[in-house]
Amino acid sequence: MSTEGIEAVFLETHNWGKAAGFFQALGFELEFETDHNSGQLRNGDGATVFIAEIPEDREPGLQVVLKVPDADAFQPDPAVEVVTPFEETHFGTRMMTVRDPDGRLWSLQAPAKS
Repeated sequence: MSTEGIEAVFLETHNWGKAAGFFQALGFELEFETDHNSGQLRNGDGATVFIAEIPEDREPGLQVVLKVPDADAFQPDPAVEVVTPFEETHFGTRMMTVRDPDGRLWSLQAPAKS
């Protein structure tokens, strides 16, 4: 079994309002906003963009999350370095982290166990 494409992009920013406005100007619609300067946007039925404001003294990061339809059935090739196996998240999914040959970390996301 393989991944199915990009599920989400997690974006850190120093200004939630400006970042959300940028994506809305690109045609994304706000799905929800939290009370702690973060929220999620989507353009059509494509991947979501989750934006979280961080303190000015931190460097903003970006994380691409690849979609996996079934965490229990997913078996990466032995050449793939699994950093963390699938774990339940507080937001209702299961996530795994793998490392590519250049050392970058990738997140894989699957639905929660039903």
